[in-house]
Amino acid sequence: MNWKNALSRHETLLGLTIVALALVIGLINPAFFSVGNMCNLVKSTLVLGILALGLLIVVISGGIDVSFTAIATVALYVTAKILVPMKFNGSILVPFAIGAAIGILLGLINATFISLFKLQTLIVTLGTMSMFRGFMLAFIGSQEISNLPPAMIAFSRLNLWAVKQGRALYGLHSGILILIPLALLTWFILNRTMIGRGIYAYGGDPAAAERVGFNPRRIQFFIYAFSGFLAGIAGILHSSLSRTARPFDLVGVEMTVIAAVVLGGARLTGGHGSVAGTLLGVLLVAMVSNSLILMGIPSYWQQVVLGALILIGTGVPIYRARRRTAS
Repeated sequence: MNWKNALSRHETLLGLTIVALALVIGLINPAFFSVGNMCNLVKSTLVLGILALGLLIVVISGGIDVSFTAIATVALYVTAKILVPMKFNGSILVPFAIGAAIGILLGLINATFISLFKLQTLIVTLGTMSMFRGFMLAFIGSQEISNLPPAMIAFSRLNLWAVKQGRALYGLHSGILILIPLALLTWFILNRTMIGRGIYAYGGDPAAAERVGFNPRRIQFFIYAFSGFLAGIAGILHSSLSRTARPFDLVGVEMTVIAAVVLGGARLTGGHGSVAGTLLGVLLVAMVSNSLILMGIPSYWQQVVLGALILIGTGVPIYRARRRTAS
């Protein structure tokens, strides 16, 4: 094994940064390493992690998507509007299936504008983000729904294991069993399938990818359908964890997810990125936010730190690439 190459990998450096930062935070506030805080930290990565996986494949393809939170919100709210009047009392798999289907449908709308009309991804997703939210508020509803189906409420309380500290009960939420399979699925698609190779090739050089036989239209339709699929699942998971369906949920989370993906090594120019790096980026962003709260730092400083992380995550890979080119 080449240790020099292993240590120079972005994922390795990011992992070491997380360990070092955790030790520093733990020294400042030992509560960081408490069982309750660790469980809350993992729980806070679940929805962010699924959304980040969807954004990852868009960024690898050379695009950018800011509509995924709107897709997730529409999926969670429409699913609740469908199931609550029915007094649904079935399996938790049904809400996830409906949310995923809604996500795919909305993702295909993005793909249609991007692929068929050759529009810029940022412009399209800015437009559809506003369109999806506006349509939902105008025609579906704007009231908070708190009487979710029993399966979703039960799922919100389901832990793989739990420990009681005083009057509080902390546990590892079973939502991790959704994030991990979806991460493995995304890794498999990107690294073991022809469509995954096409995503990397298209992000690196669209013209060259088309010359060697990749179908750009098919790739783009898959990318945004899969991203919508993940956003729909993330929306249902978020609704279950919060035990409500609100039409304004997840607004503003876009920057947090973008920061996580960029910190994970995905380049906004396309052609680069990994599932492992993205999940580490999600953990780092969640850990920074968690530590600022523990240290009593005002919430507006979290936005300052988030912006700095995006600049660092974007700048460091470019700087390292220039150094390699120069040498």
